Amino acid sequence: MTLSDPESMNTVISKVLRYGVVISSAVIGLGVILLTVDDGLAQVSSFLEYDPRTIPHSTFPVTFSQLASGVAAGSPLAIIELGVLILLATPVSRVLFSIFLFAAEKNRTYVYITLTVLALLLFSMLATPYIPAFGG
Repeated sequence: MTLSDPESMNTVISKVLRYGVVISSAVIGLGVILLTVDDGLAQVSSFLEYDPRTIPHSTFPVTFSQLASGVAAGSPLAIIELGVLILLATPVSRVLFSIFLFAAEKNRTYVYITLTVLALLLFSMLATPYIPAFGG
């Protein structure tokens, strides 16, 4: 398997996507199981019902430090949120892997294109919340 082979590049990229989805699903599943064990099945079903008078149902971690302390404490909602963040990071990691694979292949054009895609992804995730036109 050489990195210059398109099939091996596709294999690496598909494994990154597959493992990201599997890991995030496992983390979310663990959080749901802990939520069910902690609160009971009747309480969990109330999370699924939409009632604007009771939203939010609980407090969700909103910063990375709150998320880390919630995961360390075994908070089911923090664990579920970690799984969602892993799922959101999966396409970004795919783009990062693509940059390295194209660089190993010495394909500068695709490295530049992929770097542009990465810059746009990071901009859309990190900067747009602070732009007034996007509600920032």
